[in-house]
Amino acid sequence: MEERKCPVCDKPLKGRTDKKFCDPSCKSAYHYQALQEEGRGFYARVDRQLKTNRRILKKFNKAGKATVRSEVLIAQGFDPHFFTHYWKNAKGEVYLFVYEFGFLSRMENGKKKYVLVTWQPYMER
Repeated sequence: MEERKCPVCDKPLKGRTDKKFCDPSCKSAYHYQALQEEGRGFYARVDRQLKTNRRILKKFNKAGKATVRSEVLIAQGFDPHFFTHYWKNAKGEVYLFVYEFGFLSRMENGKKKYVLVTWQPYMER
């Protein structure tokens, strides 16, 4: 019979016949590594970009409404193609939201800018 070994540290396994890891830290390390490898998938990339967009919008919108040049946000890693939902105002302008932080693309003085807003209760309607 071949001796069973821990897949993380290669120590011999003692105890139950179905035991896979020598201790909880090796089990945790194994599963953490598996999640890291799995994290390269589509869902993980989308989730990571949404979190990045939210962080950037929050950083530049401290007062609840702001206007920022698009190249400033994009230089920080913002990607306007990733958003969670949208809201259309009475003028027909469509604000794209990343969770509670929204943005509207607009041209001002020949420069592309984003109007940043925070989700408000009246937007529920």
